[in-house]
Amino acid sequence: MTTSKRLAVRKVDRFQKNITKRGAVPETTTKKGKDYPVGPVLLGFFVFVVIGSSLFQIIRTATSGGMA
Repeated sequence: MTTSKRLAVRKVDRFQKNITKRGAVPETTTKKGKDYPVGPVLLGFFVFVVIGSSLFQIIRTATSGGMA
């Protein structure tokens, strides 16, 4: 089955329009401000786990007598 000439021309025209628009991103779609990808609760939980595990490791090392 072959592609009709009209369909091929339409696809080429659409592609050519896209070529001229590359790099011209409107201002509304660009991110502005300091929006974090995670919420404050998840960030707080992550900090709690990291700091808590490091404190637990320090206490465990101190009670076991140093290098163990």
